[in-house]
Amino acid sequence: MSIVLKLLHKLSRLNLEVFFSKVRENMSARQKKRFQQLKNSSLKTARAWALKELSRKLWHYVSRAWVLKGWKRWLSWAMRCRLEPMKKAAKTVKNHLWGIINAIVLKVSNGPAESINSRIKTVKVRARGFRNTQRFAHAIYFYLGGLDLYPEGLQKQAPHS
Repeated sequence: MSIVLKLLHKLSRLNLEVFFSKVRENMSARQKKRFQQLKNSSLKTARAWALKELSRKLWHYVSRAWVLKGWKRWLSWAMRCRLEPMKKAAKTVKNHLWGIINAIVLKVSNGPAESINSRIKTVKVRARGFRNTQRFAHAIYFYLGGLDLYPEGLQKQAPHS
């Protein structure tokens, strides 16, 4: 039995998925050695991991031209890799490539929008439902509108610790 097959035999399916999802920088020396053996094999998992790692590196580019060149290279490799899930991912990336490139170059994030959505959901859950959408909209404005409702002469007291 080859070294690769012995390694795969030792690792259960779950451990293999965890192993390949781990970031290389966070691996121990022993894990890096094992990984190198798996990486040099012709396993489908190794190819998928290599594609994932390349896509991770593409997020650190600065120039729009280099970003476009890098993602086109990744798309080409992903479409030729003979792995259906990777081909599906490549088609999705291709459909949204302009947005991905803009997000990388402009360093934008949807974090603030997700934060607001989370706070709106919190308002909805706390109320346990609204009679109509107008009341829901009013509650969102009230809680997330940033209004200062204290009279001019009074200051908000800090909670007792």
